[in-house]
Amino acid sequence: MLETAMVEGHKILVFSQFVKHLNLLSEHLKNKKIDFAYLDGSTKNRQREVERFQEQDTLKVFLISLKAGGLGLNLTKADYVFILDPWWNPAIEAQAVDRAHRIGQENRVFTYKFISRNTVEEKILALQTKKRKLAADLITTEESFVKSLSKDDIRSLLT
Repeated sequence: MLETAMVEGHKILVFSQFVKHLNLLSEHLKNKKIDFAYLDGSTKNRQREVERFQEQDTLKVFLISLKAGGLGLNLTKADYVFILDPWWNPAIEAQAVDRAHRIGQENRVFTYKFISRNTVEEKILALQTKKRKLAADLITTEESFVKSLSKDDIRSLLT
C-alpha cells in the first residue's frame, strides 16, 4: 500500500507505537532507496524533519512514533495516514491523525489501520471500541448508565 500510494503521488504519515517497527520500515525504505523523514523521541531537530516533509515534493513518507508525533506537528501535505499498530487509547491515535487535519489542508485525508487477525492489536481495537462507547454513555447518560452496569461490565472495565 505504501509503494502504491507513493507512485500515485500521495504523501504519507506512518505512525507506530514501536520505534523498532519504524526502524524495520526505515531499513526497507533505505534498501529501496526511498527518501523519508523520521521522528521519534530521540530526534534532535524535529522542525527540520517537518520542514523537509512539508516542503520537498519528492519526499513522500514520514515515519513517526505515536508518542513523539502526537502533539505539536502541522503536516498538511499528507493525505494518507497509516497506523501500523493501534494504541490502547483511541485519543492518542486521533491526535496523530489530526497532524494532517490542520488549517491549510487542501486534500481529503485517508486513514488506514493495519490490524492482523487473532493478535493483541485486534484485542486493542476491541478495547478502543469499548472505551469509546463507555465515554459516550457516561457523557450522555451518566446516572442511568452507571446503574445499568452488570458485574461482567465492571469486571471488563477493570481487567
